[in-house]
Amino acid sequence: VQLVESGGGLVQPGGSLRLSCSASGFTFSGYAMSWVRQAPGKGLEWVSSIDGVGVGGSTSYADSVKGRFTISRDNAQNTLYLLMKSLRPEEKAVYYCIKLLGPARDGDFDTWGQGTQVTVSS
Repeated sequence: VQLVESGGGLVQPGGSLRLSCSASGFTFSGYAMSWVRQAPGKGLEWVSSIDGVGVGGSTSYADSVKGRFTISRDNAQNTLYLLMKSLRPEEKAVYYCIKLLGPARDGDFDTWGQGTQVTVSS
């Protein structure tokens, strides 16, 4: 099982980025997936989750990103996405994609990617 994130970088406040997570080694479509982030010197913060195809692919978001971030998946390409708009300086963090065991609402974190750095600065 492998998860490889990409798409991070430097963006100005108010800007947008789309993160990608390429999955391999498991039946991607059947698993719920999440994005979490870790800001410098802070703990992990859950950002968003999406269910697998068998559970309807429903999505959920942290209140802090609702309306600005969109999680999606392309099961044919085994890829998870996170579109981030109106980014704020405090959202500078390493963003990780995670394969869950169980449904998105309460599944356990199983496999992590290596993370991708997002920096929001002018």
